[in-house]
Amino acid sequence: MAVLIACAVLLALLVHTLVNARLLRRPGPDVSHGDSVAVLLPLRNEAGRVEPCLRALLALPQEVQLLILDDGSTDGTGDLVRRLGGDRVTLLAGKDLPPGWLGKPHACQQLADAAADATVLVFVDADVVLAPDAVDRAVALLRSSGVDLLSPYPLIETGTAGERLVQPLLQWSWLTFLPLRAMERSPRPSLAAAGGQFLVVRRDAYVRAGGHAAVRAKVLEDIELARAIKRTGGRIALADGAGLARCRMYTSWGELREGYSKSLWASFGSPAGAAAVLALLLALYVVAPASVLFGQWWGLLAYGLGVAGRLVSARATGGRALPDALAHPVSVLVFAWLVVRSYGYRRRTVWKGRPTWLP
Repeated sequence: MAVLIACAVLLALLVHTLVNARLLRRPGPDVSHGDSVAVLLPLRNEAGRVEPCLRALLALPQEVQLLILDDGSTDGTGDLVRRLGGDRVTLLAGKDLPPGWLGKPHACQQLADAAADATVLVFVDADVVLAPDAVDRAVALLRSSGVDLLSPYPLIETGTAGERLVQPLLQWSWLTFLPLRAMERSPRPSLAAAGGQFLVVRRDAYVRAGGHAAVRAKVLEDIELARAIKRTGGRIALADGAGLARCRMYTSWGELREGYSKSLWASFGSPAGAAAVLALLLALYVVAPASVLFGQWWGLLAYGLGVAGRLVSARATGGRALPDALAHPVSVLVFAWLVVRSYGYRRRTVWKGRPTWLP
């Protein structure tokens, strides 16, 4: 009986994923928007990976402002930016980190302050490679959608087995469990999602929400900024950004493990919340399929429904579908381990030489 109930829940979630895949906002052709746009890139010790990002930014239309902040790098990041960017790029030197701030929110706030004339701010990360028309199309979608903050999710590239197991869960999780249209319409800050790799925000809404100063101590500053926008009356939306940008967040299992360990704990609100979410995921996507090993043939249906959800997510966001989706139970197990590890390390994690947690 328990496996049948799990199958019913999995079927409902699959239908929800299919609906979300159809509702997911997708950028159309560029239209004239008349905005002053600034692309903002915070960097700290990124000399080994930022060059593709920089070259893509330099290919953007000339009217787009490019502001880059070197946040105390010691690996020659600033020299690389000066050599490649020349006069096209405004390179800022990051100020010392004040008490009560984490590094990335502080860097983003400095960039936003420097782009005082821009009506739209576009935040990108060093591992993001934009298409030449990405900014124009994203800003056009921001305007046509009538939202204040748009998060066009890039195509997530993977290489190693660990990446292929874990990274697709990013898009899968919000397509499967998040009601996209309700998130856009609801004023509730708790119903929010965003990806900091590529964020497009109206400057007036950003200022009204308090900017990154409002999320100065948050390790998941992207989601918290979306919540701040909602608290001050703004609207947010997710979009399929696979045709606009690509991103390889991590290039090894070690990088992925440490990257998730520094921030996963902040996704759940509390250890009790994390335990409840993990219990549900494990019951649906691991225990129910595994019941086939004990003669519960409905477990095959549970496994098939879980894999189908991953396939729909991959197709909707440009990700790799097969054979990766077939390992979905393993993906969920690895994710659960990363969450537990993140809670164990949250007061000790360091990223690029700085703590990622404040009391």
